[in-house]
Amino acid sequence: MTEPKKSSRLYDVSVTIGMVLLTLIGLEIFLRVANFKEFREELTERSLGYRYDAELGWMPVPNSTGVIKTFRTTQYKHNSFGLRDEEFTLDSKPTIMFLGDSFVWGLDSQADERFTELLKPKLPDYKIVPAGVSGYGTDQEYLLLKRLWPKIKPAVVVLIVCAQNDRLDNSSNIRYEDYQKPYFATEPDGSLKLMNQPVPRSQMLYIVEDWLVRNLWLARMATNVYVRLRYPRLTVPDPTEKLVGMIRDFVEKNGAKFMVGIQYHDEALTRYLEANKIPLVQLGGADFYTQGGWGPHWTPEGQQDVANRILGTLTANGIARSGPAAKSN
Repeated sequence: MTEPKKSSRLYDVSVTIGMVLLTLIGLEIFLRVANFKEFREELTERSLGYRYDAELGWMPVPNSTGVIKTFRTTQYKHNSFGLRDEEFTLDSKPTIMFLGDSFVWGLDSQADERFTELLKPKLPDYKIVPAGVSGYGTDQEYLLLKRLWPKIKPAVVVLIVCAQNDRLDNSSNIRYEDYQKPYFATEPDGSLKLMNQPVPRSQMLYIVEDWLVRNLWLARMATNVYVRLRYPRLTVPDPTEKLVGMIRDFVEKNGAKFMVGIQYHDEALTRYLEANKIPLVQLGGADFYTQGGWGPHWTPEGQQDVANRILGTLTANGIARSGPAAKSN
């Protein structure tokens, strides 16, 4: 009687294992066919040529090159700092650093179409450095500025604020394809405290870096559930004006000048800048792409308009010299 019972148990276990395997295989096939957005390896400006950064969330791979297709298909090349620019050498020539997100990086623009490139021949007395990273909020831009400062030591810092999403970026720990990021929480005394460092690894990073997660959609689903439960989305009070003040304090403490450009319009930030006597250039109305759903990044005509407006503000504040050299193209 013992042998039949053992055989029966073995048969039951085998059937159970077989059913589980068939269920898992069926679920794997279903996930691949369904192709849920949460489980895809989306090639965006934050996953193509970018890598995980424990301090900033993500950062371009130094010396990387490639092609990115958003509304337009454009080429990119990053220098050893991870900036979309030519290689930088620190010398006696002063530098104007433009700090920002995809508007400074130049999404939907070839490198030579960007306003920063258009400004270079107009400002022969300065080096121009576009320190922009797609998807960054003002909080990440502040941290990037502190990282780059010893290497670049700018004489002027121009913060380009994206009025259409920077406040959302600054108020959350997760943005864009569920990428994790650092953020600043407001303490009871009104001061800001840096949170979410080291930055947790996002779902996309597991897909890119882990063979099992990349090749098995069941593993993608399990990782997605883990990340969402372990690091839930948070929203904090908007610290944008305080972050701008922190950037100004840091810049001026290090002996440099500071000004702000606002893409589109932001009345609250404009009032703050005017009250604190921070030079401001309004960039709303510059021509931008409206097709494809990627916008509203500037067209070549918009880039030229932005360059001219910034040049005018730099000149009005005694940073750029007026005259034929400043006005030449």
